[in-house]
Amino acid sequence: QLACPLDLGCHSVPAKLAISTRTMEKGAEQPIKLAKVTKCLGRTGSRGGITQVRVEFVDDPTRSIIRNVKGPVREGDVLCLLESEREARRLR
Repeated sequence: QLACPLDLGCHSVPAKLAISTRTMEKGAEQPIKLAKVTKCLGRTGSRGGITQVRVEFVDDPTRSIIRNVKGPVREGDVLCLLESEREARRLR
């Protein structure tokens, strides 16, 4: 199973149904990046419904970023990132 954050939403999809590219409104294709959760940093959001995690990209293990994930997530999960350049602000 792959967890897929969509605008801070997390939807599980079977790995065999994962799509390798995403078509944007203007017709350009953007690759979907797979990232493995290496560390859960904490809960955020007004009611604690968002988990802040550090992820490491599957195709480039030297690169890691912080993302916000809605829904259940734990270390070792693989996220399907539709947008891989944006990084979340750190918790205070």
